[in-house]
Amino acid sequence: MSPTYEGAFDGRSLRVAIVAGRFNETITRRLLDGALDCLRRHAVKDEDVTIAWVPGAFEVPLAAKRLAVSGEVDAIVCLGTVIRGETPHFDYVAGNAATGVGAVSLETGIPIAFGVLTTDTTEQAADRAGGKAGNKGFEAALAALEMVNLFAALPKPPADL
Repeated sequence: MSPTYEGAFDGRSLRVAIVAGRFNETITRRLLDGALDCLRRHAVKDEDVTIAWVPGAFEVPLAAKRLAVSGEVDAIVCLGTVIRGETPHFDYVAGNAATGVGAVSLETGIPIAFGVLTTDTTEQAADRAGGKAGNKGFEAALAALEMVNLFAALPKPPADL
């Protein structure tokens, strides 16, 4: 039988960065609290967590890339809150944030979890930031830990990749 690989939720000795968009800060701070709770519960030391605040979700990918190429982090958790308004601005910000974060992860090989909320209402965002739908910041941090540990278990890629 072929091997099966799974990541664990072990944060011991891991260095994790969190990039948080300040726009809709009340909601994003709740996501950040959830992410920090997750990391602490899974043995990531506070001194091994770097938090970078950026103006909003649009700026998240650039800060994530800077951290990813620094060689100082094992994983990145991206957090933010984009709430639909009356103009198409939501579509541009939400789409570029998601595409940008995905591109940074693929370009650098660093596990990056996407915890940027994209909702129609403030109530929906609050529900996903510690309300009845859980805390997506916690879930994003958990995904980052799982991916770091999965990568540690997977065969190493060739040096020229």
